[in-house]
Amino acid sequence: MAPLRWWLLCLLLPLGSQAQKFPTRDEELFQMQIRDKTFFHDSSVIPDGAEISSFLFRDTPKRFFFVVEEDNTPLSVTITPCDTPLEWKLSLQELPEEASGEGSGEPEPLERQKQQVTEEEGTELFSYKGNDVESFLSSSSPSGLYQLELLSTEKDTHFQVYATTTPESDQPYPELPYDPRVDITALGRTTVTLAWKPSPTASLLKQPVHYCVVLNRQHNFKSLCAAEAGLSLDDTFMTAPKPGLDFSPFDFAHFGFPVETLGQGRSLLVKPSPKLGRQASSRPKADIQKICIGNKNIFTISDLKPDTQYYFDVFVVNSRSNTSTAYVGTFARTKEEAKQKTMELKDGKVTDVFVKRKGTKFLRFAPVSSHQKVTFFVHSCLDAVQIQVRRDGQLLLSQSVEGVRQFLLRGKPKAKYLIRLKGSRKGASLLKVLTSTRPSKQAFPALPEDTRIKAFDRLRTCSSATVAWLGTQERNKFCIYKKEVDDHYSEEQKRREQNQCLGPDTRKKSEKVLCKYFHSQNLQKAVTTETIQGLQPGRAYLLDVYVIGHGGHSVKYQSKVVKTRKFC
Repeated sequence: MAPLRWWLLCLLLPLGSQAQKFPTRDEELFQMQIRDKTFFHDSSVIPDGAEISSFLFRDTPKRFFFVVEEDNTPLSVTITPCDTPLEWKLSLQELPEEASGEGSGEPEPLERQKQQVTEEEGTELFSYKGNDVESFLSSSSPSGLYQLELLSTEKDTHFQVYATTTPESDQPYPELPYDPRVDITALGRTTVTLAWKPSPTASLLKQPVHYCVVLNRQHNFKSLCAAEAGLSLDDTFMTAPKPGLDFSPFDFAHFGFPVETLGQGRSLLVKPSPKLGRQASSRPKADIQKICIGNKNIFTISDLKPDTQYYFDVFVVNSRSNTSTAYVGTFARTKEEAKQKTMELKDGKVTDVFVKRKGTKFLRFAPVSSHQKVTFFVHSCLDAVQIQVRRDGQLLLSQSVEGVRQFLLRGKPKAKYLIRLKGSRKGASLLKVLTSTRPSKQAFPALPEDTRIKAFDRLRTCSSATVAWLGTQERNKFCIYKKEVDDHYSEEQKRREQNQCLGPDTRKKSEKVLCKYFHSQNLQKAVTTETIQGLQPGRAYLLDVYVIGHGGHSVKYQSKVVKTRKFC
């Protein structure tokens, strides 16, 4: 074997980094190689029976060489492209039976060996171009020097290689069931349920596997490697190696060459593979999700967008070797949003509108007569809502509304108006909406910017409480009501009391304190006070002030809890 080793050594040295080695299957040596996984990252070694990852620069071919020493040896080589199609081919060159020197053990001259490799291209055994996971499999391969050459013409990319001389016993990739399709068992507006038959690797061979589900809106993936490439170039794959002549003497040790014999004639670097030669530019993450779900074979995906097409892929992964196999993916379009009924608004009539939490409601107003202006009155009873008004498709306004708001818009003959209301994230919304083409007096009363009720602590007694609130320049009727509550009156109870659309007509007559008219042309003086008498010592009371407009519609100020003194 000494002449063969010298022949391989002299052959590989001139090839530099392009000459890759594939050691024969030696279990002790193989286990030593596998323990140092960093060694296989874009190194010049392809281990027998383990999947490795490597990197290709665009338009720069990469070659791997390995030796099959005995005839009739089974051989399997599998290439998994990641992110882009590859061109690859496998060829065979026969090894010389003896070195020159007529059995003297002396190697042939170096120049002659280089000329022999250059002139003899070898026999092409297999070639492929595309992005499928493709394999070369032979049950009886001749001995010789095998060359695997790969090329990417589109862009820099990663790929995976698995080679073995024991393909029947290795079973490196998880097996697929007889029906490898992914089925959609339930489809909704925002959810999809997937199901697939379990892998025989788990059910029959009892090997540990888990499943990963990948979804996106572009296309199906043919390998988990390709799906992960789409997540992010930076955080999915290892750093690309720097092309050059750097390699480790450990490579040759795997061939049985002593390291100390290799230092003559050229300097071999013993440092690890260097980092990036050309920096990979960062790119934003694509709209791809990967979810690994253990050994379940049914899974429901939620939070999808309605009326959107998604592509779904399932991969079975061997939990020990981390190799994976793709099921036949599928795709589906989620169901459309349920078409909401559009409420019709009548000119001059108040309409009650309920909007669910984060829900949407559409209103339509079509005046029967020509008009120059349209007035929209909106009374948001609870949380703020988002309102949009379009006239014949043209957006006229879009803003958030809280309390009572009035919008005056320019009219147009035979125009139709579409109002879109969007609910709050906090909770459901309740509104009163009025549209009119002949606004004379406001249907809803005008409100100050601050609708809080102020209580004067120093003026509290055992039987009375004094409060104040702001008014406006418009003369309106104000009514004040009181209700006794317990000392532990909660914020949730207070929130329920905050419905500004509930008028005085919902209150008991015994809770009414008084009603009065009030306004001031000077807004700085538009303040009124009132003392509520007849209260019990040490008790808590909920106070409400209602302002009633000319059209009879009322708006409630923010409720206030006051407590009388216990001792006077």
